[in-house]
Amino acid sequence: MKVRILRQQTPVSEPYWESFDYDGPADISVSGLLDYLNYHDDIRTDDGRRTTRIGWECSCMQGVCGACAMVINEVPALACKTFVRDLKGREIIIRPLRKFPVIHDLVIDRTVIQEQLTRTSMFIGEYQPADSREQALQALAARCLKCGLCMEVCPAYGEGSRFYGAAFANDCYLVASRNREKSHEVRQTYDEHFGSVCSKSLSCMTVCPAGIPMITTIAKMNRGIKGGKTPKENRGK
Repeated sequence: MKVRILRQQTPVSEPYWESFDYDGPADISVSGLLDYLNYHDDIRTDDGRRTTRIGWECSCMQGVCGACAMVINEVPALACKTFVRDLKGREIIIRPLRKFPVIHDLVIDRTVIQEQLTRTSMFIGEYQPADSREQALQALAARCLKCGLCMEVCPAYGEGSRFYGAAFANDCYLVASRNREKSHEVRQTYDEHFGSVCSKSLSCMTVCPAGIPMITTIAKMNRGIKGGKTPKENRGK
């Protein structure tokens, strides 16, 4: 199997493609595949040229940190949750997420996600427990890894700094549903940076490795904006 990787040595250098040969088991994750390619000191491309180790990022290797987010065969995914056996064809093409600055090879800078939350003061503050019927959705929304896959696949993200993407909308729901006093303020911020721009393609939900039901959290926030009501008041309607 051929493995093509888009590499970039520094944030300001030009990207370039390198190809490698892989002749091993298919029952291995892309994370394991990258480890396999990096294993020896003498790393060579498929044409025998010596090269450097491939830069990529990981932490948990179990799909709960989001560090290994990249684009695999044109699908944004976590490398640790993507297996060679599930990839069609005889070639694997790997590149970094393109909507974030590249640091080195497949390592990208996701600082913008935290900056968006800080800029809008998107924190809960005084916790006000919601009705028990809201807690199941809150637990799902709280699984967000901030991996950036939803932003990578979103057709609206990247066209302007005003749109913050699905990860931000998810946090808006968490804050608005857990602090009723901040609810109106949060919904105004949500409408400015997500609700009025979102194309409703729901591609974010398709690639989310945490399985967050964005269609539900977005619907709750949209009803709150239009009606000026809290999630608790919207239940059952």
